[in-house]
Amino acid sequence: MDRYSSQMEQLIAELSKLPGIGAKSAQRLAFHLISRDPEEVRHLAETMVSARENIRYCKQCFSLTDHELCAVCSDPTRDQKTIMVVETTRDMIAYEKTGKYTGVYHVLHGAISPMMGIGPDDIRLKELIERLRGDVDEVIIATNSSLEGETTAMYISKLIKPTGIKVSRIASGVPVGGDLEYTDEVTLLRALEGRVEL
Repeated sequence: MDRYSSQMEQLIAELSKLPGIGAKSAQRLAFHLISRDPEEVRHLAETMVSARENIRYCKQCFSLTDHELCAVCSDPTRDQKTIMVVETTRDMIAYEKTGKYTGVYHVLHGAISPMMGIGPDDIRLKELIERLRGDVDEVIIATNSSLEGETTAMYISKLIKPTGIKVSRIASGVPVGGDLEYTDEVTLLRALEGRVEL
């Protein structure tokens, strides 16, 4: 005998396909949804469908937006001559939360990873090079400090340097509150190399 009705099993199975949602979390979410007012659940479902149908890539930076240009690219106060290259829209949002960066972005939607079969043509590099034909002073590479992120950063740097555009890489190092004894060697080296005068 099945533990749940077929529709409940199907709901749990679909919820468990979401990233970070295991079987138990999917079960909790399913029971939560079933206990809610049907109008609330309908509104959630309609919001999800509407978001999927209307959210698209910004035609300039390739972040997610429901307009032709995202809020950053369409902001006339942003420095259009400075482009920060990030792997995902989530990375872009993380920098936006600092409230300190005033340039624009370019979202790659991934990183070069030969082991995973992801090459330069599989991420938004062609679009970045196309943008550099405009009036650009600096490209800040803000890919992750992983092997893939470092590979991508080096590849982009080699592509851009011959153009004469300034290329910089974000510093990375020991996180605030982190203990040196638990920090890996690569992070410690990057922290040392990225040191600033006090």
